Amino acid sequence: MSTSAGPTSGTRSGQTYGAGHQYSGGAVGMLIFAGTIMVLTGVFQAFEGLVAILDDTFYVVGEEYTLQLDVTTWGWIHLVLGIVVALAGVGLFQGATWSRAVAVVMASLAIVANFFWMPYYPLWSLTIIALAVLVIWAATAHGRDIQDAD
Repeated sequence: MSTSAGPTSGTRSGQTYGAGHQYSGGAVGMLIFAGTIMVLTGVFQAFEGLVAILDDTFYVVGEEYTLQLDVTTWGWIHLVLGIVVALAGVGLFQGATWSRAVAVVMASLAIVANFFWMPYYPLWSLTIIALAVLVIWAATAHGRDIQDAD
């Protein structure tokens, strides 16, 4: 199925492309999904942070929790994390190396932040943690595949 038009030719369905590099069409789809998830969760995290900043009584926590910060402080943390995560997600669509590195770091920070945010919003926190794990996998295992698929 490959053509012989030069060193950059190859197949488009997940076979050899370029100088012997193989990419997976499914992995490219997962990377696009990861970028979309990063943009969406980044925007949602930013809104969640804005709500905490503007109305610190919106989120209610139980009596005792190991790490309790002021809700407004958590709001600023979520606002900044959300903006950076959304920007890194946009960079994943372009296959930028910096965005893969930022995606892994920010997804890791999102996991930690949402672990500590669990008493305020448990189901949302668990959802973000699961999606952040998917983002880390897609960015590390198949980060270059999106460039080869273009």
